[in-house]
Amino acid sequence: MTKTNSVSVTRRALLGAFAATAVTAAPVYSSAFGFLRGAGDVRRIKMFSGRTGETIDMIYWIEGEYIKEALKEVNYFMRDWRQDAATSMDTRTIDIMSASHNLLDASEPYTLLSGYRSPKTNAMLRSRSRGVAKNSLHMKGQAADLRLRSRSVGQIARAAASCSSGGVGRYSGSNFVHMDCGVVRTWGR
Repeated sequence: MTKTNSVSVTRRALLGAFAATAVTAAPVYSSAFGFLRGAGDVRRIKMFSGRTGETIDMIYWIEGEYIKEALKEVNYFMRDWRQDAATSMDTRTIDIMSASHNLLDASEPYTLLSGYRSPKTNAMLRSRSRGVAKNSLHMKGQAADLRLRSRSVGQIARAAASCSSGGVGRYSGSNFVHMDCGVVRTWGR
């Protein structure tokens, strides 16, 4: 993602620089279950989009606060690329994605297949596949379809389900996992 330069140094910028260093320097803490469930000081999301060629590696939460500017970049990254339309992604979904990634102890970014979907895109996909819900949480910015080359669908789904924070769908035939912040449930194989 494109980054802008700022002349002034703010407390948030200093905390962000410290947090980036702390995440790299303290891998033992990043593997601790309590840290992943929100007890830590930093949350990070790493993704790649094969559709747009974009990559994001973003600290979006520090010391109990979401970073507004970082969330704007995450929202844009997770946009409906077909319609070039973005929405405010539900931070609960981003948190589930981040916690699952940390539980998997993966260094590679997620490959994002689908984040936000406009109603038009959802209708088009629904006309092509039975697996697309009419009232998909993707249209509310509450879901993401993800994969990791280094982990199986089963591994990713188990990590997401262990968060007990939303829906987790296994799509082994298409090699991706659906994560959302809706009702806690699982499906697929």
